[in-house]
Amino acid sequence: MNEKKCHGLACSETSRRHFMSHLGGLAALSAPFASFANSLVANAEDLKKRQKSAILLWMGGGPSTMDIWDLKPGQATGGPFKQISTSVDGIAISEHMPMTARQMHHLSIVRSMSTREADHQRGRYYMHTGFVPNPNVEHPSYGSVIAHELAGTIESLEIPPFVSVGGGSVSPGFLGTAWAPFVVSSQGDVKNLESSVSRERLVSRLQMLGAIENRFIGEKRGQLPKDHREIIGKSVQLMTSSQLAAFNVAEEPTTVRERYGETNFGRGCLMARRLVEVGVPFVEVNLGGWDNHNNIFSTLADQKLPDLDRAMSALIADLADRGILDNTAVIWMGEFGRTPTINGNGGRDHWARSWSAVVGGAGFSRGTVVGETSVDGREVISEPYSSQDLMASVLKSLDISLDTTFRAKNGRPMKIANGGQIIPGLCS
Repeated sequence: MNEKKCHGLACSETSRRHFMSHLGGLAALSAPFASFANSLVANAEDLKKRQKSAILLWMGGGPSTMDIWDLKPGQATGGPFKQISTSVDGIAISEHMPMTARQMHHLSIVRSMSTREADHQRGRYYMHTGFVPNPNVEHPSYGSVIAHELAGTIESLEIPPFVSVGGGSVSPGFLGTAWAPFVVSSQGDVKNLESSVSRERLVSRLQMLGAIENRFIGEKRGQLPKDHREIIGKSVQLMTSSQLAAFNVAEEPTTVRERYGETNFGRGCLMARRLVEVGVPFVEVNLGGWDNHNNIFSTLADQKLPDLDRAMSALIADLADRGILDNTAVIWMGEFGRTPTINGNGGRDHWARSWSAVVGGAGFSRGTVVGETSVDGREVISEPYSSQDLMASVLKSLDISLDTTFRAKNGRPMKIANGGQIIPGLCS
């Protein structure tokens, strides 16, 4: 199988073109979007009661969290932004996040993240997996782990259990290709579903492929044939599913689309809401451009924070209004923070020693702040927390057992979340 890899550090994504190179595809698909709304309404109450999901808002490049969630007014390190009050007494955030400030009662801030990986690729891998990169083992990402643990609870799910919007995620690692992210654009661009062959020929090709893979499996040639067969089966199901309509954000009313923002990130957040509504266990939405070594304050004030504020606040409010926030964990983070010191180019550099992450929904406490940094933001002065601690807390919020142990391909047992501990006060 031509699996797309980036040597364990970047994405290993589920390729629609790969599926179609084997299948030859179906006859031109007329998407059965009309039945989507009816099935969504029918399943909504049941999903509210039992279905857990997670949405990761991934801020690629390393956002300056001390200009967003943990401001230091009056300090040389503080920068020009002012604090504003939020819907929770005693919690203040950046003036450029006014809409999110009104949703703070649904969220909690971890201000004492302290990690060691200040390189983009290594930090991205570490924050997605809870493990530092290791040339001998490829660890699974949040999305793969959560999809693996929750997908079995969703009998009606016909689309991939791990969707990454607007960019690839990190590899499924030793969990196998079946748990790789299904990568789409924020336009819901699920293409490559057309074919030049008849349904009869498609069935014949699938039977032939199944015979070949059965032989490989019978000869015990490893896990890949089993994974491959499962992916092909899911692909055929995907092509004919009414749940494909969840990717089509253009179906939403204009007022809703405008509320999220007509940006890639806004559409991605809206798509995430639609996907968890049909039962997708994990959605990652990417917003890059945070590597601000130059002119950081104008970039944040004029570009990054307005887009983030509009989309993130709309997502949280929408999930809450629809009654599904209680079963949906929302995680906001990047690979690290940025230096308290402002450099000579008016920017901030890489900084992993003291920074913030934000969570909400599911089993998390709401409207709280965990941890504290020094008055200038240079040090964590409370208990520091790691990537694995944050991941353990996310899993706890979704009722996924922290006693779960996987086995890597080399036979070594791997504790879920790398044995991280639940962050005190973060889970209700």
